[in-house]
Amino acid sequence: MDTGPVTSCLAPSFLPATAVLEMTYRCNHGCLFCSCPWFSPRGDFDERPELTINEWKAIIEKLIVMGISSVAFTGGEPLLKEGIEELLTFAASLEAELIETEGEGLVTKKLPLSVHLLSNGKIMSEKILEICARHKIHLGMSMPGLTTFTDHTRASDSTHILKWFTRAKEMGIETHVGITVTRKNLHELYETMAESLLAGADSVLLNRFMPGGRGITNAGELMLDREGVAEMLEVAEGVLRTANRRGNVGTELPLCLVDEGRHTHLKVGTQCSAALDFFAIDPSGYVRVCNHSPVRLHHIHEVEKVKDHPYWRKFALKDYLPRECSPCQEMGRCDGGCREAAHIWSGSPDGPDPLLPGEPPRR
Repeated sequence: MDTGPVTSCLAPSFLPATAVLEMTYRCNHGCLFCSCPWFSPRGDFDERPELTINEWKAIIEKLIVMGISSVAFTGGEPLLKEGIEELLTFAASLEAELIETEGEGLVTKKLPLSVHLLSNGKIMSEKILEICARHKIHLGMSMPGLTTFTDHTRASDSTHILKWFTRAKEMGIETHVGITVTRKNLHELYETMAESLLAGADSVLLNRFMPGGRGITNAGELMLDREGVAEMLEVAEGVLRTANRRGNVGTELPLCLVDEGRHTHLKVGTQCSAALDFFAIDPSGYVRVCNHSPVRLHHIHEVEKVKDHPYWRKFALKDYLPRECSPCQEMGRCDGGCREAAHIWSGSPDGPDPLLPGEPPRR
């Protein structure tokens, strides 16, 4: 998630600048690829009582004091959370302290909190769009395929999502389309991206299938291999270049799979951002290193304990580099892919990314 050339106010906090706030465990889609840990068939991530809107308000105010400058509301499906309109309006009314580079120095400024809403779009409404337009809230909606949309989501077809992108464009709302790329929809990635951009989406956020949550059951059917990832990157770059738009790959890839010289419009990360650029808070208020992580740390009310938690420190200090990559001279620029994908797939954050060579674990 790109919030521009700013950082959090470093003095008061160890936390990264961006907080992903998971509003609810509930969802009105049944996506085959969903990586939310509470949907895992293993049942090792229980659903605890959800925070109230007033509790979320207090948490957001606390996060701002701790230096957070950007929040992303997600879920589950955030629009299912009772009172979400009130919470969006409240968050957008707040100011955050940012540090920006000016010339050769740093300048501290008070700017509006950067607010993002990430939805599957199924119950999008004019009211939500009006709030986004009025308060300059960035809106992301998911589009996992065109003809494969229903197969992936177990929901209605994709036409209503395209209509909402068009309406958001008319209202001046900045938007992105989120596309989880799988073996089942890779063949229509070009069309999915093109139709979304033509409908009004401003940019694209690609995510390869992640083997977590409900998706762990469907990994054999959905997970891309190295050739699939290469095709994904090539197709995405081609569409973005033709449309003169920008895009990001949201999940880190091993540098050895990225042809850096070919990507002028698609930004591809090769270093894990968890606990460094962002972190997550689950619907019950527990901090996690990222939204894919199945590991609860401490409750936000005990947030100061988080910095000493061994799992947080593993990510904050990058103490997770896979031994399979140790001979590589590019380890300073690459973390060997997504460390949570490695954790879920191999059992350890310092294990191999599913895309890297090696025998996968037997399941």
